[in-house]
Amino acid sequence: MLQSDAMELNIWSEVLTHSKLTMAEAMPPSKVSFQFEDADETIEEAATVSSNLEEDSAMCDPQDSSMVAGDKTSADYYFDSYSHFGCIKRNQTMIMVNMMMELKLLVFIEKLQNKKSKSKLILSLYSRGKPGVAFDITTSCPLNLNEMLKDVVRTKTYQNVIYKNKFLFKDKIVLDVGAGTGILSLFCAKAGAKHVFAIECSQMADMAQEIVKANGFSSVITVLKGKVEEIELPVPKVDIIISEWMGYFLLYENMLNTVLYARDKWLVSNGIVLPDNASLHLTAIEDSEYKEDKIEFWKNVYGFDMSCIRKQSMMEPLVDTVDQNQIVTNCQLLKNMNISKMTSGDASFTAPFKLVAERDDYIHALVAYFDVSFSVCHKMTGFSTGPRSKNTHWKQTVLYLEDVLTICQGEFVVGTMTVTQNKKNPRDIDITLKYSLNGHRCNVSRTQEYKMR
Repeated sequence: MLQSDAMELNIWSEVLTHSKLTMAEAMPPSKVSFQFEDADETIEEAATVSSNLEEDSAMCDPQDSSMVAGDKTSADYYFDSYSHFGCIKRNQTMIMVNMMMELKLLVFIEKLQNKKSKSKLILSLYSRGKPGVAFDITTSCPLNLNEMLKDVVRTKTYQNVIYKNKFLFKDKIVLDVGAGTGILSLFCAKAGAKHVFAIECSQMADMAQEIVKANGFSSVITVLKGKVEEIELPVPKVDIIISEWMGYFLLYENMLNTVLYARDKWLVSNGIVLPDNASLHLTAIEDSEYKEDKIEFWKNVYGFDMSCIRKQSMMEPLVDTVDQNQIVTNCQLLKNMNISKMTSGDASFTAPFKLVAERDDYIHALVAYFDVSFSVCHKMTGFSTGPRSKNTHWKQTVLYLEDVLTICQGEFVVGTMTVTQNKKNPRDIDITLKYSLNGHRCNVSRTQEYKMR
């Protein structure tokens, strides 16, 4: 990196520091990972912590400036969504920064990327209000993937599925979709797979290739860099497809369609998809403190009406960890997906729900989470991302309600949830929630729109 670039970056860092704006507000959103404890537990211990389904069994280019903010997607330039600064991330101060400064910073970062300097420029980012991730912006490659790998529930579940079911993998040809570092491919190779094809479209594919070589599996694992839809495999068919495709709210980022494409194109008849089942669930919580502090705040900001920001924040679901003590109702299964048989259209759906209050309380938000399972194993294995289970990097997805629902034990909130891919960017999700409560102390009926960007 040239000295002039380093000086300019330092200047911008100072500007951002004094404005309390992090670098990631100038970067597109990305899936990020989180640090969890117990990352060094042994494989033997993983038998009890990697499968947490039982813990939840009781819960069964820039756009035209005239574009309306609600029409933007994660593929758009989204700096006008100021709600992320103060609403989406808990305890983060709301700061307004001049648009031109942000644009100039983006141009500067792009200039550095185009120089393809051998020097690595590391930035600490925040992505759409989620915890920080280290990035090398000369390669656009996340440098702390160990955060995701150290998600004990996620990684050790996959590890146990593979190592404890070697009979499924022995002498089989495996396709790893969205391989990342290649960790699942390495598990499969070590379990006796005949060959593993690891497809990764990002520059992480280059690192995965090095990792494979460093661990002595070059003759067994072939890393293919590119999009699944554009790659041709050296073999006509595969026996097993394995992937960690799940996003926030299960379907955010829409990697599921890529897995289904690979399944239809390459999987042999009676082949195996892992995981083979996924389900989306819904419950309701009391969350007055957060909603009052971070959302209702915008109604009166030092005597001024900033409700337009509140409106934007209400439309954007929050990804965060929910305390199980906040749960007010039962849990409702919204959608079950058989990955071996479903079609891509099944990921868009409308599902009814009925949430019954387990105590007298208030409801401020609905919470969605998902479970996945590997039913073809000798012993069914899986995990839950629910609030009563061990934390994962997916956390839960919180949808705040316009109304505060006063609900008595035994009363219920009924409604429907419609989930569709965004028409402009299928990686994004549009959610329509219709709900009503006809209780002794509260009667409400409303429709709300949410956009996961």
